[in-house]
Amino acid sequence: MTRIVFRTSEGKDHPVEVEPGTSLMLAAISNGLEGIVGECGGSAMCATCHVYIAEEDDSRVPPRAAIEDDMLESAADEVTERSRLGCQILVTSAMEGMIVQMPACQY
Repeated sequence: MTRIVFRTSEGKDHPVEVEPGTSLMLAAISNGLEGIVGECGGSAMCATCHVYIAEEDDSRVPPRAAIEDDMLESAADEVTERSRLGCQILVTSAMEGMIVQMPACQY
């Protein structure tokens, strides 16, 4: 299991244990975290799993794909260079302790 910390926009941390190979979106939903919706079920057809990945964690996640760029155009909260779709990031053991910032809103 890999420990991922989901941080709310208010700064509250929610550490969860995640099976490697699970998407960040599914990890959040499976652990009942408010702030990640995953309306499309993880098929990169919406932006309701929008998260922010810190610059120092760039090497721990794959680069943002073109499909993410397209979908993030419809994100409800501010999109930055740190924005990602949680459904497109699969947890690996290299992500141990990584903090995933959730936006203030998904709609």
